Amino acid sequence: MQFQFAEPFRIKMVENVKKTTKEERIGYLKAAQYNAFRLKAEECYIDCITDSGTSAMSSAQWSALMLGDESYAGCKSFYKLEASAQEVFGMPYVQPTHQGRAADFIMAQIYAKKDKYAIGNMHFDTFRGNAEVMGAIPLDYVIDEGLDASSPAMPFKGDINVPKLEKLIQDKGADMVSVVIITVTCNNNGGQPVSMKNIKAVSAVCQKYKIPLVIDSARMAENAYFIKTREEGYADKSIKEITREMFSYCETATMSSKKDGLVNIGGLFVTRNKDIYLQANQMAIVHEGFITYGGLAGRDLEALAVGLQEGVDFNYLDYRVKQVAYLGDRLRERGIPIIEPTGGHGVYVDGRRFFPHIPQHEFPSQRLVVALYEEAGIRAVELGACAFGSKDKVTGEPIWPELETMRIAISRRVYTNRHLDCIVEALDYIYQRRDSYKGMKLVYEGPITSLRHFTAGFELL
Repeated sequence: MQFQFAEPFRIKMVENVKKTTKEERIGYLKAAQYNAFRLKAEECYIDCITDSGTSAMSSAQWSALMLGDESYAGCKSFYKLEASAQEVFGMPYVQPTHQGRAADFIMAQIYAKKDKYAIGNMHFDTFRGNAEVMGAIPLDYVIDEGLDASSPAMPFKGDINVPKLEKLIQDKGADMVSVVIITVTCNNNGGQPVSMKNIKAVSAVCQKYKIPLVIDSARMAENAYFIKTREEGYADKSIKEITREMFSYCETATMSSKKDGLVNIGGLFVTRNKDIYLQANQMAIVHEGFITYGGLAGRDLEALAVGLQEGVDFNYLDYRVKQVAYLGDRLRERGIPIIEPTGGHGVYVDGRRFFPHIPQHEFPSQRLVVALYEEAGIRAVELGACAFGSKDKVTGEPIWPELETMRIAISRRVYTNRHLDCIVEALDYIYQRRDSYKGMKLVYEGPITSLRHFTAGFELL
């Protein structure tokens, strides 16, 4: 009989949160032009806008902070982080950055070439923005099931469509593809994992045509957990054994360490190619700081060195993934349409099926974000028409994404299942009244379309 099914930690420190009235929240939304990113954190009762940098650090990490060596060059804390990263990634060269998008920037400068393709399962906004600035052409080649929010559950919806990838290479020529990027887990389509079989197959194609393969590894530990629990031949492997095998198939990995690194700030650029590493060094010096601190304080390097090890602990991951599944299961019981199966870091509500009467150009998922905050003070994020919409480069006409979702990202080691029950009750309340909601109008967007959701302004229709 299994009795030890609660969280594998004790709560040692708490942060008070503010409760607000519906009238107050309506005012906050108007002031923020109905963009959740513009809300003040203190105005949010449960904050699920992201799982990035919002983890609760452990007592071991807080202790490590006090050991931070703040020397400009060659600090002891860097070498601790280097050794920790080498153990998890199995690659020799480690360049810290202040966060993941800085690692994305360095990677894009090296690998994304003007007028050439950057192929991924599904590129997230920061690399897509960097690619746009570089003049590269980002393409999403996730399997068909991964592009359908209503498709039946299957174990690895984050896989790249390998035949489609190889056909593009053959049709356009290998020299027209500058890089292939596998994001693990795939953030855009529900935190869906990528199988080891798929990583190996993509790697084989890249080696065949001499195209560099990069893994975006923000949630690599969660992906390794899914490989261990869902893929044949890995049940008896440790999480570290699985991560090292994953990265053995790529040249370079980038990481927003604010996810599976369990820290509030930090990123990594890791590679097995010394020449690539030296290029990354130079860009880090220009944009981040010296190579041994990479835009981080020594105390942050220390916390990340510990966090990488805690993030690949199976007991922690088992709790983590099952807590997200708990939220998904409760929503599914209420008939609320979500991407299935639930991924590792959040639950994605299908905006199209939730609000079938609101057309995509009226931003149904953004409307759901607004409704959830208005009714319950819960902040989520739209990953749909605004976040992933684009424009035709010739005509300027909008191009709407295939997926239209609201992501409820769950911070690591922060919320209890009772908090998740509040989310369920609020969404159920809205769902029962869904026919009464109308859409939204975009009234402001910045110059970089792929990043417009961070600062966009809306009006209610």
